[in-house]
Amino acid sequence: MLAKIHSRAQAGVDAPAVTVEVHQSNGLPALNIVGLPEAAVRESKDRVRSALINSRFDFPARKLTVNLAPADLPKEGGRFDLPIALGILVASGQLDPAPLKDLEFLGELSLSGELRPVRGALPAALKARKSGRALLVPLENADEAALVSGVTILGARHLLDVCAHFTGRQHIATHQSALVSHHPRYDDLADVRGQHQAKRALEIAAAGGHSLLFMGPPGTGKSMLASRLPGILPPMTEDEALETAAVASISDSGFSAAAWRKRPYRNPHHTASAVALVGNNVREN
Repeated sequence: MLAKIHSRAQAGVDAPAVTVEVHQSNGLPALNIVGLPEAAVRESKDRVRSALINSRFDFPARKLTVNLAPADLPKEGGRFDLPIALGILVASGQLDPAPLKDLEFLGELSLSGELRPVRGALPAALKARKSGRALLVPLENADEAALVSGVTILGARHLLDVCAHFTGRQHIATHQSALVSHHPRYDDLADVRGQHQAKRALEIAAAGGHSLLFMGPPGTGKSMLASRLPGILPPMTEDEALETAAVASISDSGFSAAAWRKRPYRNPHHTASAVALVGNNVREN
């Protein structure tokens, strides 16, 4: 039997669609993953096997082939654990495929079947909205993904919760983000004593959307003044906030609820190299 589960890869701030195809056939018991998987994806077969067994499901003693399509798109991370596990359950006849066709799935599995958060949930939610499908993510990612309006977000803690939802035994309610009304706090320009010309320049630049260059010897307050600029800018629009949050979502530090709708301020040292400015995360192909 062939099963197809919808998911999303991560390519910068983009989240290209990935179809997880699982085929069960006769042959010696084996689980093979194809479709340009990186090391973390190849290791998912051991995590998925233990998660299914510890969740009291039957792991098929047959030949299983998992294809992550499109085949030319590199796949990385543990985000495909959940769709692979669901694909195996569908292919082995333990789960009805009908309720799963209009959803997309992301999530890393622990050996016990618990869902662990992944990076890039917000970009995936933006793409899921365009595709017209709902998105199921680990509960830790649900607040972040639910920031996108117009898409149904489901948050689950365990593989058993996901399966119980689709079998009708336990309903997972649509997740509502608690961050929509969040009002960020900034450093206040009123705290600056003196510097009347510099403060006037900040106000003019903020009002007209102009660029601004501070020059002067160290210790005169250039960085202090620059850090106050986000506080006098207009509130972020939804598109601006989502774009900023999407960048944070794929970063190593991850999305922070305290930074929602807060204009970012970066303060690189003047000796920083070009590699340091882009995050020091350059990979060779």
